[in-house]
Amino acid sequence: MNKFFLRISFFYCTFAANFKFNTMSWIMLLQLLIVLGALWVGSRYGSLALGAISGIGLAILVFCFGMKPGTPPTDVIYIIIAAVTCAGIMQASGGMDWLIQLAEKMLRKHPDRITFLAPLTTFFLTVLVGTGHVVYTLMPIICDIALKKGIRPERPCGVASIASQVGITCSPIAAAVVAFVSISNANGFDITIPQVLMITIPACICGLMAAAAASYKRGLDLDKDPVFQAKIADPEQRAYIYGNTATTLDHEIPQSAKNSVFIFLGALAVIVLFAIFPQLLPSFEVVKAVKGAGDITLASGVTITAKELAKAGVVAENFTEMGMVTLKMNLVIQIIMITAAALMIIFCKASPKKAVAGPVWQSGMVAVVAIYGIAWMADTYFGNYMPQIQDMLDDIVTKYPWSIALVFFAVSVLINSQGAVVVAMLPLAYKLGIPGVVLLGVLPSVYGYFFIPNYPSDIATVNFDRSGTTVIGKYLLNHSFMMPGLICVTVSTIIAYLLTLIIF
Repeated sequence: MNKFFLRISFFYCTFAANFKFNTMSWIMLLQLLIVLGALWVGSRYGSLALGAISGIGLAILVFCFGMKPGTPPTDVIYIIIAAVTCAGIMQASGGMDWLIQLAEKMLRKHPDRITFLAPLTTFFLTVLVGTGHVVYTLMPIICDIALKKGIRPERPCGVASIASQVGITCSPIAAAVVAFVSISNANGFDITIPQVLMITIPACICGLMAAAAASYKRGLDLDKDPVFQAKIADPEQRAYIYGNTATTLDHEIPQSAKNSVFIFLGALAVIVLFAIFPQLLPSFEVVKAVKGAGDITLASGVTITAKELAKAGVVAENFTEMGMVTLKMNLVIQIIMITAAALMIIFCKASPKKAVAGPVWQSGMVAVVAIYGIAWMADTYFGNYMPQIQDMLDDIVTKYPWSIALVFFAVSVLINSQGAVVVAMLPLAYKLGIPGVVLLGVLPSVYGYFFIPNYPSDIATVNFDRSGTTVIGKYLLNHSFMMPGLICVTVSTIIAYLLTLIIF
C-alpha cells in the first residue's frame, strides 16, 4: 500500500512538474509571438511605426502578463541625437553637397570602374556621417554614369545600396558601434571605438569588393538585353532613360559649406583621439563605499561625487573607498558633436530650421524612436526569461559561439536598424557567456534588413534606376540586393572573425 501511494505521489509530482513546465513554455512562446508580431506589424507601416508599435508589444507584456519592464537604451539614444544633429547641421550648411560633389568627380573620372568605386563612395560617406541616408543624391549619379558608359546599372547600384548600410558598423559615431563599445565595457570586455573600426573597416571593405566582383558581369549587358532594347526602341522611353543627366558638378559650393565639413571631420578626429588616448580625458573624484554615513547609504558599486557628499553634510572620513573616474566615451561623443553643431551654426551659416527639415536629421529621429521602442520591448522579454534562454542555448553557444551571428542576422531581417539589433541582442549574448572577442568578430552580421527589400535606400535605388534593371522581383526575395548583400555580409563576418582571432 505504501509503495502504491509512493508511486501515485511520484506520478503526480512528475505530471505537475511537466504541466507547469509546458504551461510556462506556452506562455513564453505566446509572449515571443507578441514581440515578433509587433515587429512585423511595425515593419509593414515603416518609419516611426516600428518603434511606436513596439510600444504596444511592451504594454501587453507589462500590463497583461505582469512582466518587469526592462531598461530603455537612453545612452545610445542620446548619442544618436547628438550625432544626427551635427550631421543634419552640416547638411543644412551645404557640407553634404560638397562631399557628394567630390564623390561624383571621382566616379566620372573612372566610369569604367563604377561597379567597384560606387560602393566605396557610398560606404565612406556613411562612415563619415554615421547614417546611410546620405546617399540618395549620389544614387541617380551612379545610375547616370553607368548608363552613359553602357554598363548595366543594376551592377553598381545594387552593391552601392548595400554598401551605404554596411558602413554603419564602421562609423565612429554610428549608434551600432558606440552601443557595442558601451555594452561590451559594461560586461567586462574592454574595447575602444578605434579597436572596433580596426576590425570592421577592413573586413567590410573586403566583403564589399567580393560583392562588387560578383556583380561585375551580373545580368546581360545592355546591348544584349532584349527587355532593355525593347524599351529604348520607344522614343519616349529612350528620352526618359537617356535624356536627363543627374549631376552636382554645376553647383557652386560656398566656402562656409566646406568649413562645415572641416569642423565635422575635426570633431570625428577629436573623438578618435580621446578613444585612443583616454588618459587625456578629465577625471572626477567619486566615492564607492560608505561607512558610518548616517542616513546616507549607497549600494555596492554606486558612485557619488565628493561635491554631492559635501552638500549632504557627510564627512569624507566616513567613506572607505574613494577614487577617480574618467569621463565616459558616450558623454565625450555627445559633448563634441553638440559643440561641432553649434560651431557650424555660428560660423558656417547653417540654418537650424533647414537642418530639422533635412533627410539626415529626420531619418535619425526615426531611428531614435525605433531603437527606443524595439530595444525596450526586447530587453523586457529577454530580461524576464534569461534563465530559460540560457538553458535552451547553453550547449549551442558553448560549442558554436559564432552561431550568434545567425541570430543577429535573423533579428536584423525584422528590425531595420543595426543599432537596435546591437542594443537589443548584445546584452543577451554576453549573459549567455559568449566572449566579447567572438561578438566583435560577428559584428558585421547585424545587417540583414536587405533580405526583405522594404528599406528606404533599396526602394529609392530601384526608383532611381531609369533603365529598370534594378528590381524588387516578382517573388519578392529575388531582388537586386539579395546576392550582393549575402556575399558582403558573409565575407565581412568571416574576415572580421578571423581578424579578431589574430589581433586579440
